[in-house]
Amino acid sequence: MVYKNTFNELNKILLESMKPSEDIKRLIREGKLDIEPFKLIKKLENIEQNKKYHPEGSVLNHVLLVVDNASKYKDHSENKEVFMWAALLHDIGKLTTTRIRKNRITSYNHDIEGEKIAFKFLDALTDDKDFKLKVSKLVRWHMQPLFFDKNLPFFEPQNMLSEVDYKEVALLSLCDRLGRGEMEISKIEEEENRIKNFKDYFK
Repeated sequence: MVYKNTFNELNKILLESMKPSEDIKRLIREGKLDIEPFKLIKKLENIEQNKKYHPEGSVLNHVLLVVDNASKYKDHSENKEVFMWAALLHDIGKLTTTRIRKNRITSYNHDIEGEKIAFKFLDALTDDKDFKLKVSKLVRWHMQPLFFDKNLPFFEPQNMLSEVDYKEVALLSLCDRLGRGEMEISKIEEEENRIKNFKDYFK
């Protein structure tokens, strides 16, 4: 079936390409992401973000930067396939949670909603339950390092540890933080240090 071919092609891109964003853009141009469930990825182009935190623009622009970063770090992951798909789908929840509140663009609970959407997305493509579960759980918990940084009540270390490896969450979060347009070296080092503090908390 067509979606199976696209799934396999996208999977190969995520696992083998050094710059997946270029190949994903090609798939969009070729219309290969115009079918369900892939059109959800394409729809991210229409979801804007708060420019203060995301100068790169739309959620799709951000996701493409994140998967490029993830391709550089995937060898540090315990499961490259799970890690790369989580990078691709980590902000999929912003499709249903993005709102304008007090003249600010917000996406509250996009991690929680993202877990459900990511699982449903993959459920249409594969029968591998373990794979679908691991990807969706990484999506669910990818915001935890930020909540830890800001000492927010949404930081749930025990619940997170019951479902995912904190090192995988830390790695995905680092790629997420670095996927925000051009960043000065000092800013990159700052983000790396924040992730280190998150990991140190669990040691």
